[in-house]
Formats: sequence, C-alpha cells, structure tokens
Amino acid sequence: MRKKRKLTFNELVLENKLQILKDQEILERIEKKIEEKYTAKAK
Repeated sequence: MRKKRKLTFNELVLENKLQILKDQEILERIEKKIEEKYTAKAK
C-alpha cells in the first residue's frame, strides 16, 4: 500500500466542509451562532 501524500490546506478545508455538510446538526448550530452575532450587532 502506497503512503498517502500529505494533503494541502485547501484539500483539508474541502474535506472538513463535506464532513460538516453531512452533519446537519453542526451546520444548524453554526447558523444559529451566526444569526445571534448579526442580531446582536443590529441592535
């Protein structure tokens, strides 16, 4: 078996994004945090 080459930063980010998209619960929590930030700034 060949050694897996080192991933670039962009590949890691992409992999992470795909993982988050699979995990809807994490996605919803992130969206909630973003919304809270914007509503706090708007006040």
